[in-house]
Amino acid sequence: MPTPRPRPEDCADYIDRAVANKERVRVPRQGRDVAAVIPIEDLELLERFEDHLDLLEAIEAIDEAAQKGGVIPWEQFEAELGLS
Repeated sequence: MPTPRPRPEDCADYIDRAVANKERVRVPRQGRDVAAVIPIEDLELLERFEDHLDLLEAIEAIDEAAQKGGVIPWEQFEAELGLS
């Protein structure tokens, strides 16, 4: 017999647990976890981490392009596109 979907009162409980207890709450559907409710501080930390990873990837791409001679100053790029 499949597990029933979370009821609205379950959802409110998940949010209350995440906020009050700073708890990460897994949301099940049909017997497996499919989502989570997390404290906003956790989300902000994840977003900062993603931003940091994006920055590292950008730096790596710039370094790689510079090694291959494919980097030009922004002003030159703008001029070539007729944006300046």
